[in-house]
Amino acid sequence: MNKLVMNFLVTEGYVEVAEKFRMESGTQPDIDLATITDRMAVKKAVQCGNVEDAIEKVNDLNPEILDTNPQIFFHLQQQRLIELIRNGKVEEALEFAQEELAPRGEENQSFLEELERTVSLLAFEDVSNCPVGELLDMSQRLKTASEVNAAILTSQSHEKDPKLPSLLKMLIWAQNQLDEKAAYPRINDLLNATLEDPAV
Repeated sequence: MNKLVMNFLVTEGYVEVAEKFRMESGTQPDIDLATITDRMAVKKAVQCGNVEDAIEKVNDLNPEILDTNPQIFFHLQQQRLIELIRNGKVEEALEFAQEELAPRGEENQSFLEELERTVSLLAFEDVSNCPVGELLDMSQRLKTASEVNAAILTSQSHEKDPKLPSLLKMLIWAQNQLDEKAAYPRINDLLNATLEDPAV
C-alpha cells in the first residue's frame, strides 16, 4: 500500500509530501525526488503561459523528449501561439505561425488542422463568440501541461499515470459486478475499510 501511495505522490508531483512520506514510512521512491521539482517547474511554466521557459526547462531535463515527440513539441508551440493571441500580439502571432508551425503542418495533416483552428482565433474580435474559443481557456494550458508531464515521466521510465486511482476504479467496478451477482460484505468507507453486513 505504501508503494501505491508513493507512486501517486511522485507521479502527481507532491515532492514535499513524498519526502515526508519516505521518512515516515521508509518507502523509497522509484525516482530521484529532485527530478519531481524540475518536472513541476515545467508544468507550472506551461500552466502560467510561459511556454518558452517550459521548452527550455524540458530541454535542460532531457533534450531528447521534444526531439522524439514531435506532437508534444507542436502542442507546446501551439500553446505559445495561443499565448501570443491571448496577449493581443497579432502580428507576432502570425509571423510565429508562418515560421514555426506552418512547416510542421505541411508534414502532418493533424498538425495543420490544429494550426488552422488556432489561427482562426485571430478572425474574432470577441473570442467568446468564437467556435474555438476554448483554446484560450485555462483547460487548454492544463491539457498541454499534462501532456508534457506525461512525456517527462515516460522519459524517466516512470508511469505517466498514478496507479492508485486506477486501482480504486477497478475496486469500484468489481464491487458493482458483485452487487449484481451476490450478497457479500460491501465496503462502505474506503478510508477506514469498514464493511457493511450483507444481511442488512
